[in-house]
Amino acid sequence: MSYKTIPADQLPPLIEEEHIVIDVRTPAEYRAEHVVGAQLHPLDQLDAEAFCRQYNPDTPIYVLCQSGKRASMAAEKLIAAGHQNVHVVEGGTNAAKTTGVAMNRGKGAISIERQVRIGAGALVVLGTIAGLTIHAGFLAVPLFVGSGLIFAGVTDICGMGAVLAKMPWNR
Repeated sequence: MSYKTIPADQLPPLIEEEHIVIDVRTPAEYRAEHVVGAQLHPLDQLDAEAFCRQYNPDTPIYVLCQSGKRASMAAEKLIAAGHQNVHVVEGGTNAAKTTGVAMNRGKGAISIERQVRIGAGALVVLGTIAGLTIHAGFLAVPLFVGSGLIFAGVTDICGMGAVLAKMPWNR
């Protein structure tokens, strides 16, 4: 059995009816902005077995993240643990905002995706400058970063994003 997807515009009535909606983003992303009524269960801390013991396996669970990738991974974990009624909200929090669902906005945080773009860009610029002014060996840095970005684009697995998600400011 696999998870189902629902368009984000179906989320507002589900929230009003107090269905179980979980947000699997990092605590910092959640604090910055989240769907009112969504419970925080960060993907890297999601205990699917405990979650499944808490709820009947047929209880509908709606999962969202920033744009959909982490929610899909969480849904697969929940299904593997025995939950049978899991739905991923297409487009995640980004799409939910466009539907008029109530959002809780807190202190600002930079999304993991933006942190990756900032970090990758900084490494490319600094590696290139160091390679041109100090030693050509530093050009390996932008080559490595570019290769990592290609890998992330092809596989949808971002090593830099995984590392940044574990940083203290994202907890």
